[in-house]
Amino acid sequence: MRIAVIGLGLIGGSLLRALAAAGHEVSGFDADAATRELARAAGHRVPDSAPEAVDGTEVVALAVPLPHLPQAIADLADYRGLVTDVTSVKGPVRALAEERGLRRFVGGHPMAGTAASGFAASDPELFQGCMWVLCVEPHGTDLDDWLTLARLYTALGARVLPITAAEHDNAVAAISHVPHLLAAALTESINERPLAAALAAGSFRDGTRVAATRAELTAAMCGGNANEVIRELNHVIDDLEQLRDQLELDDPVSALVPHLKATEELRRAWPPAPGATERLAWPPTATFLAAPAHTLLELGRAGGWVTAVGDGELVVVRPKEAAGN
Repeated sequence: MRIAVIGLGLIGGSLLRALAAAGHEVSGFDADAATRELARAAGHRVPDSAPEAVDGTEVVALAVPLPHLPQAIADLADYRGLVTDVTSVKGPVRALAEERGLRRFVGGHPMAGTAASGFAASDPELFQGCMWVLCVEPHGTDLDDWLTLARLYTALGARVLPITAAEHDNAVAAISHVPHLLAAALTESINERPLAAALAAGSFRDGTRVAATRAELTAAMCGGNANEVIRELNHVIDDLEQLRDQLELDDPVSALVPHLKATEELRRAWPPAPGATERLAWPPTATFLAAPAHTLLELGRAGGWVTAVGDGELVVVRPKEAAGN
């Protein structure tokens, strides 16, 4: 397949390298000249403009930060192929794609990455075993296009989870965006405190890892999903206030145990164990127009994913509890 990747940072660069390793005919582009040179030195075709990179391709993956997407989409004004993205916020991207009249668009988000950034940090194995969201809107997603991308990404070792843009944005606010803000707040605890910095060990390292993410990326991610982040951040603040109140009681140890025991059990049970592999006939028998889309959404809402796209079937897995095993 002929594919272009626009934006060659950690995710885009890793995607370029993974697709090339899988035998696809891939071209790339990045607005930064030094990044283009790095990618060329690694043996990839990287023209000096986005229109040159996408010319003649069947799929374009946009891997630029949210603030740069309007320009990236403008560069695709006459493009007739399939367009996807890897942005960590999906609602604003969907709205932008509709506003700019993209003919064929399926939003995506690989739940992969590190605190490092740039093409030099890219890794063709980055997506092995990662969850890759591909958005399904019941009355707005071409399911043939969705399947094209699902087939492409599962072949890279990813697990493809179908969900709507709105449901994605609510979920990632809780498990990705708010944790970035919490990591930033925790990191302040060593500011001008050399003793604290010297004593910081495993819990500090694990709790603050993503604070090393480039500030512009974290700001774009959280700011682009501000309403959902505020909602989830308020839930965390409520929990912290409850813990503070428990610490002020005469017996804080006994007061804290029930709350901490519940969260201990939740964390020990994560990630959920996968159930047995299932084979889902595709397309499913449709009793109404949107049935195939709702079949995919039912899978994603249960935390299930697609591991392969075959002829007339999807190979899927659900979490063990959801699968009833």
